[in-house]
Amino acid sequence: MDLTIGPIAFFWTAEQVRGFYQSLAKGPAARVVIGEWVCSKRLPFWQQEIPGAVEVLLAAGKEVALSSLTLITLKRERKQTAALFETGLQVEIADLGALKHLPEGAPFQVGPTVNVYNEGTLEWLAKKGATRICLPPELPLASVAVLARAGREAGVAIEVWGHGRAPLAISGRCYHARLHDRIKDACLFVCGEDPDGREVQTLDGTTFLTINGVQTLGHAHTTVANQIAALREAGVTALRLSPQIGNFPEIVDIYARATCAELPPAAALAELHRQMPGAVFADGFLAGTTGMRAPV
Repeated sequence: MDLTIGPIAFFWTAEQVRGFYQSLAKGPAARVVIGEWVCSKRLPFWQQEIPGAVEVLLAAGKEVALSSLTLITLKRERKQTAALFETGLQVEIADLGALKHLPEGAPFQVGPTVNVYNEGTLEWLAKKGATRICLPPELPLASVAVLARAGREAGVAIEVWGHGRAPLAISGRCYHARLHDRIKDACLFVCGEDPDGREVQTLDGTTFLTINGVQTLGHAHTTVANQIAALREAGVTALRLSPQIGNFPEIVDIYARATCAELPPAAALAELHRQMPGAVFADGFLAGTTGMRAPV
């Protein structure tokens, strides 16, 4: 079992993006997915960093893929998606609509926002050319095991969401813009003020979600620290770690040591708490309960 770093979900500056991928080149992750997968309006601010990041990561021996948007709606977004398949790098689709632009016989990867919930969907994607699938984060361990077996039989590598706020929904409307009494087309990129998303509370003050522009995320940071051995036994080949501001290289190192059994579950969780003081961790989806259930 190895590690995949997913695409950045939040609106970071070009300098932050550059430093982030330079730090990953020195780390233990086997592969990195790069691209804007939340809001296409953000892309012009940092897309010039993508070629350099790809070069640095490939030189460090990493596998690199480019991500599509999670929700492709506009003509320019369709053009951007088509252009991904012309880069020579493998593309990770975050929206099934991206397959319209897939060249005949070209391999591709599937991200966690595509609903791969059963063997039939997995086998259909495999026949289309899927080589790697990151399963949706809301699946219980029993379903993961079934899909990992189906993936092995179809020759498809199976990943599981291993760390980070789980992506729950995507919308045509921008929550950040609405919060600041702006329309989506004149948002002034206010989501950049919250580089790890903005917490949402219920009327009684309980924090339960995070908004990120047009995206809804869980409040807690999903972690599989307690289930790594079970996931390995089920046939999962990689854990997906979602980027966040702060000491992310240290977080990647924790999971690298945990996947090679150097770090027991309790020790891994303790180190995660040290690296992210005040953070809430959850593993309910894998346990078959509510996603926000905290690790024991």
